[in-house]
Amino acid sequence: MSVKDVHQVTKQAWKDEVFPEWGTWLNEEIDTTNVPSGKVALWWLCNMGVWIKSDQQTSVVVDFWCGSGKNTHYKPEMDPRHQWARLTGGRNIQPNLRTQPMVIDPFEVRKLDAFLVTHFHSDHQDLHVTGAILQNVREKIPFIGPKAVVEKWLSWGVPRERCKVVQPGDVVQIKDVEIIVTDSFDRTALISDSVGLDTPDDRTVPEMDERAVNYVIKTNGGTVYHGADSHYSTYFAKHGKDFDIDIALLAFAENPVGIQDKMTSVDILRAAESLDTKVVIPLHWDIWSNMLGDPREILYLWRQRRERFDYLFYPFLWQPGGKFLFPDDCKKLEYFHRRGFEDRYSYPVNLPYRAFL
Repeated sequence: MSVKDVHQVTKQAWKDEVFPEWGTWLNEEIDTTNVPSGKVALWWLCNMGVWIKSDQQTSVVVDFWCGSGKNTHYKPEMDPRHQWARLTGGRNIQPNLRTQPMVIDPFEVRKLDAFLVTHFHSDHQDLHVTGAILQNVREKIPFIGPKAVVEKWLSWGVPRERCKVVQPGDVVQIKDVEIIVTDSFDRTALISDSVGLDTPDDRTVPEMDERAVNYVIKTNGGTVYHGADSHYSTYFAKHGKDFDIDIALLAFAENPVGIQDKMTSVDILRAAESLDTKVVIPLHWDIWSNMLGDPREILYLWRQRRERFDYLFYPFLWQPGGKFLFPDDCKKLEYFHRRGFEDRYSYPVNLPYRAFL
């Protein structure tokens, strides 16, 4: 500890000592991991944020976000233009408190090959993370996203030459990793106002491709489908025909009454079947106190339905900060953090008796 005396304790000293809660633990793990040939490694950064590392050690990150939700009761009412105000006709602030620690330090990221964002919502596109990557990553990597995302980056001061606007059908090559941009089904993005885009009449459906996209990320070790905040769509089946998907990352949570925003447990199973994926990993359920999901519901229903519907995919229940290695973990159902003490009895124990009962 940097402070040894209670009279030297300050709020800033406390923040410096405990925040981010994981320090550089995950940064170090990602940096030092050498992904074996024919495999791909993923780490969950909370919410829909995922770090993907190929067997050529190429790193791309999607929806890297280190923000917060509500942190005081003393907030004004929702703006009438806010998506939930438009959807519900309500004005009370959403009680969405962040429930997870910061598992990664964005200011200690030095090695990265591409920064991808799926859409412009503030829990996916982060000013602080953007600044940290722009300032500290050694190479001048591309910032990739749909038009609304890029317009927001530009408004924050990201150089235009660093930004790449993408839309469904585009293909971006990052070293050995191929990124295919495809359709989003995030209907919430259609009722959200964005920076730099014209606000259409409220009865006009905006252009989804300018606001949100999904990504298909192909590596030598497997293909990852990042579904961002897509709602369930029958068009997932088209993506299942178009792409050979190994891992599908999909947004799951509990929708409050009057809200339609995340997929339910049955939606996740339907989407996984439609995408013809080998593994489905529900994300987003972890982060908001008022939408906190229980992914065990997905596992329960999968066990109930798998024989009847001949499911060929496996669900994987992850934990923020955890690692997933494909194909090694493709039939693993649940993640648990490393338990430690692997070196037990490497040295003589120091007890007044033989066993600690």
